[in-house]
Amino acid sequence: MRQRALYLLRFYLATLLFFVVGKVGFMLYHHGGHDFSLSDMMQVIGHGLSLDLSTSFYIFILPFLLTIISLWVRVPRWVYRVYYVIAAVLLALAFVADTSLYEFWLFKLDASCLQYLETPTEAMASVSVWYVLLRILSFLLIAFLIYWVYDKLTSYLLPLTSYLSKLIATLVALLLIPFIIIGIRGGLDESTTNIGQVYFSQNQFLNHSAVNPFFSFFASFEKTASNNVTYHFMEDAECEKIVSELYNTQSMGIDTLLSTQQPNIIVILLESCGGQFTEISGRTDITPNLNRLAKEGIYFTNCYGNSWRTDRGTLCTWSGYPSFPTMSVMKIPSKSRTMPNIARTLQEERGYHTHYLYGGDINFTNMRSYLVSGGFSNLTWKEDYTSDEQKSAKWGVRDDITFETLYQLTTTMPQPYLIGYSTLSSHSPWDVPIHHFDDEVLNAFYYLDQCVGNFIERLRKSPAWDNTLVVMLPDHGIFYQDIDESNPLLNHIPMIWVGGAVKEPRRVEQICNQTDLPATLLGQLGLNHDAYTFSRDVLSKTYTRPVAIHTYDDGFTMIDSTSFVNYDFISDRVVRSEGNGCERLIRQAQAILQAATKDLNER
Repeated sequence: MRQRALYLLRFYLATLLFFVVGKVGFMLYHHGGHDFSLSDMMQVIGHGLSLDLSTSFYIFILPFLLTIISLWVRVPRWVYRVYYVIAAVLLALAFVADTSLYEFWLFKLDASCLQYLETPTEAMASVSVWYVLLRILSFLLIAFLIYWVYDKLTSYLLPLTSYLSKLIATLVALLLIPFIIIGIRGGLDESTTNIGQVYFSQNQFLNHSAVNPFFSFFASFEKTASNNVTYHFMEDAECEKIVSELYNTQSMGIDTLLSTQQPNIIVILLESCGGQFTEISGRTDITPNLNRLAKEGIYFTNCYGNSWRTDRGTLCTWSGYPSFPTMSVMKIPSKSRTMPNIARTLQEERGYHTHYLYGGDINFTNMRSYLVSGGFSNLTWKEDYTSDEQKSAKWGVRDDITFETLYQLTTTMPQPYLIGYSTLSSHSPWDVPIHHFDDEVLNAFYYLDQCVGNFIERLRKSPAWDNTLVVMLPDHGIFYQDIDESNPLLNHIPMIWVGGAVKEPRRVEQICNQTDLPATLLGQLGLNHDAYTFSRDVLSKTYTRPVAIHTYDDGFTMIDSTSFVNYDFISDRVVRSEGNGCERLIRQAQAILQAATKDLNER
């Protein structure tokens, strides 16, 4: 019995050690982008220990049961080894995936990564072959080391000979089960083990480092797999009151900024081009053309992106519908097809001809389904280009080529037309055909800006210019240098309207959201937009509560003219706040999420 007890103790402690070493490796890998001290690392290990202890018990269960069985009958060594292989593969996969994905996502491994396995080519487009090979080798090495340690710790266990000793040992083992259950759930309190319990710092990197990736992945499974995500923070009456005050969908006494109510319209989603790359950040050298066009057209100076992913940002833009922390509506066709869409509204109300252009895989994240059901009659995407053009960028067809397609569409499409266009080159791995900055990220946005400038100047010289409105805004911002969710600049995006259909230059200073584009645009065209429940006409006199919400994985930010708050659902606390209105902003954001999920679940 002593031999069995020592084996189980060694197995459990080895598993616990793997998680501790994994934390150290995670932090050292990301040391270049996140500063921390040895003291910080020790705090991460200490605060993360509760999750590691619990998760180690999960992995401990099967060896524990096999050990009980071995009291009575001989359990072949290969049975243990099969389990060790499975455990080693899963643990190594969790360590490598978590460490690798964090530099792109800035949140811990969760089940949302499985959604990208449906289109592995697109999911791998941001990285090089060597990057992938190095991670595969790391995975194999870590898996082998974990397996080797487990196997070396395994004793050769023979059944006990005495029936009484078998019975006593079994009873002792069974008495340990309640303690294992307590260890798994993290104690005797009503609340069970959860990710938020390891958060201890105002530095989110340290909090994330403390989280066990294995636990994080499986804990997120239920929330990610479900299509019905419900937030309930308050009584429905209070929620409806707050939302009705924030979202008045009527256009009354609007400030008319266009010279016509039936222009040809081009909406360009600028991949990842958040405010940190425009004059919003104080830098004017990265996107000089966008900065110049902002002065020539209608410039919404305080627009904020709703989300952090292209699939979410695209739907926010075209449907005026909020994004959700743990779910992408675009990936659920049964829901996305019920969304209002600028394309369908213009098609049905004004007879617009519609076309969408994207140089990547339009099937990625169910994009095709959303666009077609939303009213886009024609699609041009990667497969419509030559083989060489398809390989011109890692994600597909690079922007200078697709901008040429965009210009040709303006000369061939019957009028009036609506063209939607998503760029793609300003995305990791930042492979663009020019070199202006040594920083590859800045270089990619400079290239995007050059493509925009060249297209607008060419369009300006064409007959189509006088009756054309070009709307430009990013799909989302990105994490760059020290800009993260706790910094309002991450989601501060430029929205610029230019073209011959614009009466005169104008700066619109009110705070607004990406989701406000549909109501604002349709209001300028004299069209009803009641179907866009969560979109507001920023140019209407009814727009009296200027606030902007942004959601990310398990959290949100909310901003108005006086305050800003970043709230994290996992730790159930404020990460950062500015101003005196944070409690009000939290309540407003909660009401928006509650109302939006209720609306979505009823669709």
